[in-house]
Amino acid sequence: MLTVRGLKKTFGGLVALKGVDVDVPDRSILGVIGMNGSGKTTMLNCVNGIYKPDAGKITLDGQSILGEPVHRIAKLGIGRTFQVPRVFQRMTLLENMDVAQVNSAAGNDERDALADYWLDKVGLLRLRHNYAEELSGGQQKLVELARIMVARPKVILLDEPFAGVNPELAQMLIGIIRSIPQEHGCSVVLVSHDLTSIYQLSHHIIVMNEGAILTQGDAATVKSDPAVVEAYLGA
Repeated sequence: MLTVRGLKKTFGGLVALKGVDVDVPDRSILGVIGMNGSGKTTMLNCVNGIYKPDAGKITLDGQSILGEPVHRIAKLGIGRTFQVPRVFQRMTLLENMDVAQVNSAAGNDERDALADYWLDKVGLLRLRHNYAEELSGGQQKLVELARIMVARPKVILLDEPFAGVNPELAQMLIGIIRSIPQEHGCSVVLVSHDLTSIYQLSHHIIVMNEGAILTQGDAATVKSDPAVVEAYLGA
């Protein structure tokens, strides 16, 4: 569903990505881990158009999206959340959902039903008329996830969804993320420092280090790889 080949990005003299290759199959969850500064968020920013890569190829469902603007990539089917949630603070939760469906061909009733479905799924339906600024940081992350899902994306990029979230909301997020590939036909790229959640959720895991992929495989393979142990814990 999403393919990245030879992705490179520099910032002045800093090489942030050194030719990264990534494959995200349809209806799958790809976990991405690595120390701070390893290039995880830079990769997401290149995929959804925030950064323009210096080299490489990015295709979504067989179509090149390299160099497309953020709004075009979103319309083609890539949703994105951020470590610090970017909700529209002075809009209600329902209005936040409406923004994501502005280009939808669905009728008003269908759009309203989809907004209610996702707000209910993240446990916030009763607060649908509240302003987003009234919510906790964890609740705002739930709104952000609901907002990208009402746009019916093909792939969602989740950047540290569990950071700063209390354990109860984190468990809700884990359940929702696990359900997305099969129930909603959407692939997930999950970047997180929460290794337990990564191991629980991911069908495949890549480990990034200094702008390159250090190793990849299933949870058992990654856990036991000496290079991963050294990168996280030292030799």
